[in-house]
Amino acid sequence: MRRFIAVISFLTALISMSIGQEVLAAGTGPCDIYASGGTPCVAAHSTVRALFGAYSGRLYQVRRASNSQTTDIGTLTAGGFANAAAQDSFCAGTTCTITIIYDQTTRGNNLTPAPAGGQGGADSPANATALPLSVGGHAVYGVFVSAGVGYRDNSTSGIATGTAAEGMYMVASGTHVNSGCCFDYGNAETNNLDNGNGHMEAIYLGRLCWFGGVVAGQCFGSGPWVMADLENGLFAGGNGTNSNNTGRNTAFVTAMVKGNSTTYAIKDGNAQSGSLKTDYSGALPSQAGYVPFHKEGAIILGIGGDNSKQAVGSFFEGAMTSGFPSDATENSVQVNIVAAGYGSGTGATSFRITNRNSSKVLDVQQPNTSPGALVGQFTANGQPWQDWTFNDVGGGFFTIVSVNSGLCLDVNGRSTADGASIIQWTCNGGTNQQWQWRASGSFFQLVARHSSKCVDVVGSSNSDGALTEQRTCTTANNFLWSRS
Repeated sequence: MRRFIAVISFLTALISMSIGQEVLAAGTGPCDIYASGGTPCVAAHSTVRALFGAYSGRLYQVRRASNSQTTDIGTLTAGGFANAAAQDSFCAGTTCTITIIYDQTTRGNNLTPAPAGGQGGADSPANATALPLSVGGHAVYGVFVSAGVGYRDNSTSGIATGTAAEGMYMVASGTHVNSGCCFDYGNAETNNLDNGNGHMEAIYLGRLCWFGGVVAGQCFGSGPWVMADLENGLFAGGNGTNSNNTGRNTAFVTAMVKGNSTTYAIKDGNAQSGSLKTDYSGALPSQAGYVPFHKEGAIILGIGGDNSKQAVGSFFEGAMTSGFPSDATENSVQVNIVAAGYGSGTGATSFRITNRNSSKVLDVQQPNTSPGALVGQFTANGQPWQDWTFNDVGGGFFTIVSVNSGLCLDVNGRSTADGASIIQWTCNGGTNQQWQWRASGSFFQLVARHSSKCVDVVGSSNSDGALTEQRTCTTANNFLWSRS
């Protein structure tokens, strides 16, 4: 078996180096690799691609706001990427949310917006167009989790319970994180409550340091950290603290957790290049409740086991296995993820920001490369001064940078007053250049950190060239935005 796994690993790497993204079309996905290693997938979720080489079914469902109709988004080809054009056509002129993330295995472990739990009411579905990206040169959409968004399946088939062995991975963003609880993917309670230590086994990615925080020494390095959420604790390894777990802040992160009746392991990697790093592999925590485990077999995404939903994150794909995957199998899965081509092609990391009221996009006015240039709205025309990147600065805030000029979106003069103009300025780390993307229904408010005020279009104008300003936040359409 070891020789067989090694051969599979070598062949997968060789194919990936030779033909890159075509490894998908050749009939190999992460779940094929897990099956070859004797640990088959019992759940497989992605809005960007098939996780089996032969899969050609549904990836996710979207619902449009205009008439509440739904449609399923599938793959372009067997083993291929999501048909984002079908979503774009269906959602044109309105907004859409992701209402189901389908399980690509035959077990039907589909994820839907989570019901109420120990930490609040029912969760919201993700905005379907808030996270455009490119994978393998194909335009696709990820799952943009803002606070209050989360998914769950409490009636699963084949997911580990008790002390049964399992593995899991996800590809997520290392730049869209915060310190809220808890951006998880994996095994959780079936009643949406905190049922005690050892009732969960899920992957966490974020900046929450559970065991005493950074000063007390749980979190080492710059983060964010891939950890194991085992309920009532985010474990960096061992009994919680682990100096070998230094974090992974790449744009796309491969995160892995696996466990059996005596041990668990945590791994992370750059989903765009390179190999996995083993952060921890050893005994289960010695605190009461973790030995033996009490896994219950629900699946969560974007939330904690008790429906804690203060976290943010970006999810692209993930799977759960029956059995404890070998290191060789996991290494081959990482090769496959890298070969998929996350972030390759045009438009991988840049976005347009569209006003709900006018359907026009945020645009740097002429002269559009100069510090101090005013920022307004204009009909989308593909010019680079209408494209922006989001760079995480921690705490759920971002700088928003013009692709054309490299300058930051800025509140003029650091003003906290209503009516202060929005400009671009040399990036300097000031809080007037830090922004929060705050959900408001299916749209978002763009909130300045220093003033807690929102970007709006002056006078609720629908005209090209209308300027933007900050003003006390409301839910009027001229205060609401989407990313595309």
